[in-house]
Amino acid sequence: MIRSVAVIALDQVAVFELGVLTEVFGTDRTEDGFPGYRFTVCTADGGPVRTASGFDLTPHADLAPVDDADLVAVPAYTQGGEVPEAVLAALRRAADRGAYVFSVCSAAFVLGAAGLLDDRECTTHWKYADELQRRHPSARVRCNSLYVADGPVLTSAGTAAGIDACLHLVRQEHGSVTATRLARRMVVPPHRDGGQSQYIEAPIPATPDAPTLEPVLSWLIGHLDQPTTVDELAARAGMSARTFARRFRAETGTTPHDWLTNQRVLLARRLLEETRLSVESVAGRSGFPDAAALRHHFARRVGTTPQGYRTTFRDRIPTG
Repeated sequence: MIRSVAVIALDQVAVFELGVLTEVFGTDRTEDGFPGYRFTVCTADGGPVRTASGFDLTPHADLAPVDDADLVAVPAYTQGGEVPEAVLAALRRAADRGAYVFSVCSAAFVLGAAGLLDDRECTTHWKYADELQRRHPSARVRCNSLYVADGPVLTSAGTAAGIDACLHLVRQEHGSVTATRLARRMVVPPHRDGGQSQYIEAPIPATPDAPTLEPVLSWLIGHLDQPTTVDELAARAGMSARTFARRFRAETGTTPHDWLTNQRVLLARRLLEETRLSVESVAGRSGFPDAAALRHHFARRVGTTPQGYRTTFRDRIPTG
């Protein structure tokens, strides 16, 4: 469980990306029933750093809080000089002891310099993806992803994708109900994954992420329990199956099957958290043919069984 968060601010730190981390983890909302965190902004020597916007930032501490933080995050920064070795060493220690290590946007280069992207999937802003791959050839850079979680290492793309990644962590630690409530409080979509927008409680709003497919995606969200085929979806979109599949990948970054499966797993997570339905019933309402299919896809995407997930969040299941 994340209880303490240490944010490492480098020289030329990006104010928005630092603000994202502060908004999610550094704002006290415990009176409204949200989890609270011990939040610390650190610098390599404990002294002020200049932000990319031209003003100085005074931190809470040097790197000492990093050594016992449950989450260590590095916001984007304007790359220039060498990252202090003390920062790289602190990140390696954090990863070695199993803490979450999280980069926002260009800070993926810091994780790469620390050796934490070797043989891992990762992402960064599309503008820097090729350079990240060139500098760290053993990393598996996914340039179309909003964020990527590979073990305890989480990387995100630019700007708003940092919000998505933060909400992903909140969802992993505290469940979908808390993440959705927090997203509503922040007035942002509750869940975006990969290259597309995803929203369980209501149809997907029109966004430039899927300009021609938004009506089909909205329909799918409302009919997750119904079997469907690519041919049927293509007909609904007024396209051939081949054109639809090509357009779907271009606008969402994934295949229709993978997108739909991920949406169904998200719905299953919500039902497991909020209801006492049997796993078989959850499978049916989520659009899986049976409980075995749900368990298979759930384990691949969530890393546990449906029953194990429910046990984790059993205190959130209504008693009435």
